Amino acid sequence: MQSFTRHHGIVVPMDRANIDTDAILPKQFMKSVSRTGFGPYLFDGLRYLDPGELGTDLIHRRVNPDFVLNQPRYKGASILLARRNFGCGSSREHAPWAITQYGIRVLIAPSFADIFLENSFKNGLLAVTLDEELVDQLFNDVEAREGYALDVDLELQRITLPSQQIVPFHIAEARRQSLLQGLDEIGTTLQSAAQIRSFEARHRQAQPWLFNESNFGTPSDPNHDAPTDHA
Repeated sequence: MQSFTRHHGIVVPMDRANIDTDAILPKQFMKSVSRTGFGPYLFDGLRYLDPGELGTDLIHRRVNPDFVLNQPRYKGASILLARRNFGCGSSREHAPWAITQYGIRVLIAPSFADIFLENSFKNGLLAVTLDEELVDQLFNDVEAREGYALDVDLELQRITLPSQQIVPFHIAEARRQSLLQGLDEIGTTLQSAAQIRSFEARHRQAQPWLFNESNFGTPSDPNHDAPTDHA
């Protein structure tokens, strides 16, 4: 997955609580067997005035001009500011896929649904939890100033506001290190590949009978599944 160290970007506000994963990526787009191509359908039911389906030509769809992602002032935004309980609903991993593939690198909210939060970090998406009063302040500042941007430093765990105010945040160290190094769970495991191979070699030497193919009745055994002659 893509690593994250520091990011500077425009903030787009989603001023509503309890945004669920079906709003983030509606269920009809989960028919794809690919892990890519979901960015164009992020918040599809809110971005468009007509229903969308997987593979729909977006050029011919009716855009909702009132939705924040369609407003020119938020074009190119890469930090999403939301209200409490963002990402509630189903556990679909497609939701953070759609967010990151749209171009969002950072989420900021007072709280996130647990499974969505876990899926976000597993897919290189930094989700920052801040006090509700501070989130209120950010919503006011974003509304008052076009092009409002934040500097988010994961290494130092702090956000720098345009006023140069420093806002600290905390990320669990295991998640922080995974994001900094761009490692998902498989990548983290593979960091110990040498130790794993060494253990397997010692285990094979200490208990060789466990690795005898005949114990498992493999096809290489000429007696494996041999037909019985009842004549």
